[in-house]
Amino acid sequence: MEIASFYREKIDFYNKELKACKEKIFLFSVFRLLSFGALALLVYYLVQHYSAFLLVMAFIALAGFIILVRYAFKLNDKKQLLDKLLFVNTNELNILGYQPNAMEDGDMFSDPSDYSGDLDIFGKNSLYHLLNRCTTKHGMERLASILKHPLDGSTITDRQQALTVFAKQPEPRQLIIAYGLLNEQEEGNLYSIFEWLESGQNLHRKKWLQIVRWIIPLYAITGLLYYLATDNLGWLLTGVAAGWLVTGIHAKYIHRQHLLISKKQSILNQYARILQTFNSVQAGDSRLLKDLREISGGAYSAIGKLSRLSSAFDQRLNLVVNLVINSFFLYDMQCILRLDAWKEQHRKDFDNWLRAVGDIECLNAQATFLFNNPQYRLPQLSDAGQLYIRATQMGHPLIAEGERVANDFEAGNPDSMLLVTGSNMSGKTTFLRTLGVNLILAQSGAPVCATSFVFRPMHIYTSIRVSDSLQEHTSYFMAELKRLQHIIEQLKKGIPALVLIDEILRGTNSEDKTYGSQEFVRQLIQYNCITLFATHDLVLSTLEARYPGVISNYCFESTIQDDRLYFDYKLQRGVAKNKNASFLMKQMGIITD
Repeated sequence: MEIASFYREKIDFYNKELKACKEKIFLFSVFRLLSFGALALLVYYLVQHYSAFLLVMAFIALAGFIILVRYAFKLNDKKQLLDKLLFVNTNELNILGYQPNAMEDGDMFSDPSDYSGDLDIFGKNSLYHLLNRCTTKHGMERLASILKHPLDGSTITDRQQALTVFAKQPEPRQLIIAYGLLNEQEEGNLYSIFEWLESGQNLHRKKWLQIVRWIIPLYAITGLLYYLATDNLGWLLTGVAAGWLVTGIHAKYIHRQHLLISKKQSILNQYARILQTFNSVQAGDSRLLKDLREISGGAYSAIGKLSRLSSAFDQRLNLVVNLVINSFFLYDMQCILRLDAWKEQHRKDFDNWLRAVGDIECLNAQATFLFNNPQYRLPQLSDAGQLYIRATQMGHPLIAEGERVANDFEAGNPDSMLLVTGSNMSGKTTFLRTLGVNLILAQSGAPVCATSFVFRPMHIYTSIRVSDSLQEHTSYFMAELKRLQHIIEQLKKGIPALVLIDEILRGTNSEDKTYGSQEFVRQLIQYNCITLFATHDLVLSTLEARYPGVISNYCFESTIQDDRLYFDYKLQRGVAKNKNASFLMKQMGIITD
């Protein structure tokens, strides 16, 4: 409730600020109109009857109009930023109320060959969708990457330390999102800039060009003044011709460079503002935040400069610039020489800057998640030599707090295989996903939905939601076998892993299914993995006696009371006893007594 109140107060504040800003915009638009009217009137009277007083007043009116126009631009920029900040806080309040996040859901990162589909990592109402606050492609890719690939222990510790500091700074965090949204990637991506960085002729190193870039404009302007004084076009035409000759020699290169760098102002501004805002973040004792701040300090001004150069270069498409300013000032050459100089100075740093933006946005998303869920805990890395997971009051972060059921869990000390039995709808599959999702959060450095969580980093392999493929002519049964084959192949490499299996071999007869499941369990216990194996096949529970200290039976029970079926969704030791299929069929009139 305290977090919700924080966002409500912010929403009220920004609504008031927006209202005041809109009133100012209207008021100054009236002033601007009046100043323009006064200027027009003064010009009219000046034409009719010249006087020094009217000329001075006209210049005052012109200066006032220009000042009002510039102030109007600032007010509009402020309004747009306030709109985005209002959106950010409204979206956060909606997420707290378990409404869908308005940011990207990450469906483009989903891969049916890994655990992302089984554990709802990407797509609508997924873990990525819950976490995402990224506005740049690099930020979204970085967030997807840490949800797909576990980080090592030291990196996890660094990120946890950074999140602890960063989560306490909501203002700069929200500004990072707002500025990112303000300059969204409407004009494409930065891929062509990398090609631009690797190409070039280093024209700025040619001394003769550095000389003529100033001599020719000076000569052309002198020629223009001479023409106005004498009506002699010779000097003017010579200067213009010289300018176009120099530009024409490099026209092909200029055009190619413009194709690569054009229309990048918006996206470059987006990255620059994110870096500039992050540079004001207090790093505290976090080494990761300090490193990112050091990068951002020099990066935002350099990227901002590139944005301005790119915008200026785009003006060559303007007919006036191309014909007039190019003729007198070698506009294309001035732009290309400055761009070449920027490229040589910053080429090696640019990729690192973009990665920094991605990590900043990813950290921002995780820090917001921590801020929004103070009841969640940052997990601890286990000191145990073997694979180990222990969680208390662990729930699924995608299930509303009032609906989720929390469970305690421990595996790997020494049990490495947990056979989980239970009837349909009892909670087996949800628990498998709960463990998988929380381990993914833990291994990305984020807080988990638990009161405590201790683990060692490991890979995750799943076989939960298998589907057939018409394109690959693959049946459900064959698709499942390929998934199981992939798991074994990875485990044979010695990769430490959590394996989550839900009711395998449904496409064969019961006897074959039991035999195949037993043999697969025996295969799994040979490898360096912790396995949760959910099944309806109670025969598998006999394996606990054959492999004591390795295989343990757990279950989710259902209760039939007063002709009603109840589930408590609590994990407990033992084998499930109650069966609900026949009961439900009778209740629905499908079968009779």
